[in-house]
Amino acid sequence: MQNAIEVRNLSKKFHQFQLKGVSFTLPKGTIMGFVGENGAGKTTTIKCILNLLKKDYGEINIFEQHHVKNEKAIKEQIGVVFDDIHFPDMLSAKKINSIMKSVFSTWDEAYYFNLLKKLKVSENKSIKELSRGMKMKLSITIALSHHPKLLILDEPTSGLDPIVRDEILDLFLEYMQDETNSILFSSHITSDLEKIADYITLIHDGEILFSESKDILLYDYAIWRGTLDESKDLPEDAIIAVRENSFGFEILVKRHQVSTAFELIKPTIEEIMLFFVKGAPSNARFIDKRSSYTK
Repeated sequence: MQNAIEVRNLSKKFHQFQLKGVSFTLPKGTIMGFVGENGAGKTTTIKCILNLLKKDYGEINIFEQHHVKNEKAIKEQIGVVFDDIHFPDMLSAKKINSIMKSVFSTWDEAYYFNLLKKLKVSENKSIKELSRGMKMKLSITIALSHHPKLLILDEPTSGLDPIVRDEILDLFLEYMQDETNSILFSSHITSDLEKIADYITLIHDGEILFSESKDILLYDYAIWRGTLDESKDLPEDAIIAVRENSFGFEILVKRHQVSTAFELIKPTIEEIMLFFVKGAPSNARFIDKRSSYTK
């Protein structure tokens, strides 16, 4: 399968922050949710992919081409949406069209105005007159209107109400009807990613903790809750991460390695993310504690 994005061992020191050997692959025709808390490295990674920041080390290929050596040709096929629109406030959608059709050889003026109409975005209002939701719809319309093969989205639904978010997600799913299209979707709103993503990649403190199929995460992992004594028959090699609270323990386990006698709960992406970020270092301590308790 051809890959839309390949990132291998990407390193970048940026002020006090550092990407540490970031690696993941976005297969062509799929959507990858790129998750992590604020400051985890999502935007830095995206800017390195786009060559807006120069990487210190590593390899980045887009459409199986070097992202810098073939930058101009690659960017003709990419649509980018950041968490705010990057055009002067005095411009209107109509004026932006006049600019963009001279930038992209594949700019589709008819599609652009049809999409504005569909999303109820004013052609004539200046950007400063638009609500946050309308600005984001305009930004996405601009990104789509030269028919890119890859969308790179950095928190496009952040701060939007659920109705606007749902409308935007539907637009991305419509875009993916062309099976040659791909999306890298950075977001901290994991419920959005559960609706549309094929893969989830979690970055924390500049490092990738996992990059996995969403279906594997949601159906092969499970959560068990109970006391230390009740956990004694949980297989040690089934335990992925542990969190302790005032009521006992929450344990992320490999579902198929745990007896059906245990009551297991299907996790959300957010719960899995929290286990990996806050629970994984607890494994050894928990297993030692459990071993001491059962002797």
